[in-house]
Amino acid sequence: MNIIHTATAAPPAGHYSQAVRHGDTLYISGQLPVSAQGRHNLEASFTEQAQVALDNVLAILKAAGGSPQDLVKVTVYVAGVNHWPEFDRLYAAALGEHRPARAVVPVPELHHGYLVEIEALARYLA
Repeated sequence: MNIIHTATAAPPAGHYSQAVRHGDTLYISGQLPVSAQGRHNLEASFTEQAQVALDNVLAILKAAGGSPQDLVKVTVYVAGVNHWPEFDRLYAAALGEHRPARAVVPVPELHHGYLVEIEALARYLA
């Protein structure tokens, strides 16, 4: 297993890695909308939070030598299913025509009171 870490995404706040490569698969840990400097902004709108979390996922993917087209499966946890359409809009803008498998899971709450968390699996070609 190889640990992937980048300063361009939120640092781990617990006992985990930003991502782990095993064989030809990259496992990206759940990313909350925390800045790369570790700053929290709980007052941010859902749109802002989703963009930061998505940017963290993509930064980790890039640090591993990948691109959005390498995403295979994305799981999104949202505090309230009413956020699904806005997430879908941001996600489509970030991924373009690429459509990996995905699940959007409504949950009652997330750590720190955030509204979104994203984890992903990607192929590893680097």
